[in-house]
Amino acid sequence: MRPEEIDALRAHLAASHGVERCPAPESEIVGLARDIDSGRLPINGVRCLPEAGTTGWYIWPGDEMSGDSEYFRPIHVSHLNEWLPEVLPFLELPPGWRFLVAPGYSDVWMDPEVDLTPLDPAATPARR
Repeated sequence: MRPEEIDALRAHLAASHGVERCPAPESEIVGLARDIDSGRLPINGVRCLPEAGTTGWYIWPGDEMSGDSEYFRPIHVSHLNEWLPEVLPFLELPPGWRFLVAPGYSDVWMDPEVDLTPLDPAATPARR
């Protein structure tokens, strides 16, 4: 996907859901499930608060996220175009939002159960 296409999709998602875009710079980190290449669907994402060089995003395949503390590996946003280009349009949704992607289907929603309490309020970067 070309950068201008991704940007247009991000702008559309934010406008259609009445939220401000929350950047996910290519130099920052997402938590990507170690089994993301398993072929399981759908692909899920949830955005917690960004902290210390992370976007706050966690992305996994299938219906359930593993509780294993080693389940997610850090990966720069810039590498997602190789791994999961289909998730790129969703990455500027704000903390507390989720997405689900499967062939021919996608959904986004605000999840009030996402914990948005900063681990260290001084470490949470300001976002526009």
